Amino acid sequence: MISSGLGQLGVECAKYLRNKYGRENVILSDIIKPTEEIIKDGPYIFVDILDFKGLQKIVVDHRVDWLIHFSALLSAIGEQNVPLAVRVNIEGMHNVIELAKQYKLRIFVPSTIGAFGPDSPRNPTPNITVQRPRTIYGVSKVHAELLGEYYFYKFGLDFRCLRFPGVISSDPPGGGTTDYAIAVFHDVLRKGSYQCYLRPDTRLPMMHVRDALRALSEYLEVPNERLNRRVYNVTSMSFTPEELTEKMFKYVPEFNITYKPDSRQEIADSWPQVFDDSEARRDWDWKPEVDLDNLVKIMVKEVKEKIADGC
Repeated sequence: MISSGLGQLGVECAKYLRNKYGRENVILSDIIKPTEEIIKDGPYIFVDILDFKGLQKIVVDHRVDWLIHFSALLSAIGEQNVPLAVRVNIEGMHNVIELAKQYKLRIFVPSTIGAFGPDSPRNPTPNITVQRPRTIYGVSKVHAELLGEYYFYKFGLDFRCLRFPGVISSDPPGGGTTDYAIAVFHDVLRKGSYQCYLRPDTRLPMMHVRDALRALSEYLEVPNERLNRRVYNVTSMSFTPEELTEKMFKYVPEFNITYKPDSRQEIADSWPQVFDDSEARRDWDWKPEVDLDNLVKIMVKEVKEKIADGC
């Protein structure tokens, strides 16, 4: 079962896993009314991660054995509503991890570059280092990492976590600080211009959604004895807004880019610039496939298709 499945990663994750494990074996869930397309693609159920008894019923009724927990308010959105972020990101995590212990589920919870802060080394940021984030999103993710590791060591829970960089897909941006790298394609291809909320030299780690889903899927299948950690950094590349838009000119010869940094700049300045994922490469042979050139080519094609379809 995938929680908060109608967010950035959920729908694509469901499609990816259904291709591997069968359409009926992957349940997508959320509190949002799904589209006809979502319903046709495979099982979908209403799940409120703040309702523990409701979660218990779903696990029993549907014989869930793997839980992929995507529910979280992202960085910029979380700063606008801290009490809600605490409920969703922290209380929700408490519910699903206790559920996993009670029913002996295997559980995957994504983390983020936002789990690091200004005291962390930024270039590169290793797997184990100081973590003092200054967003509620980052604080909640550090909490999730530590709680998951505790349940692994205390109760033997099969908890797994990947720290993702900015994940780029053709879906509209969802409120993350790294989402400029999505919004720029939509605005440039629709309007011919984009105003970026980060400085042109702001370097951040990124990966295309294809690599993110492949990393998740491969990591879920690694035998426990090969894992030296429960939490791993993964990444594909690092770039700045300036470097990204320079690559875009190859495919979109004329557009206008301006810069007007806002509150998200302060968040970005506290995050890693380059992510060290050498431990994932060593322990379970992680290797990205989509580089910056391919990412731009894919995004231009896919966003043009969405625009043509009226999305």
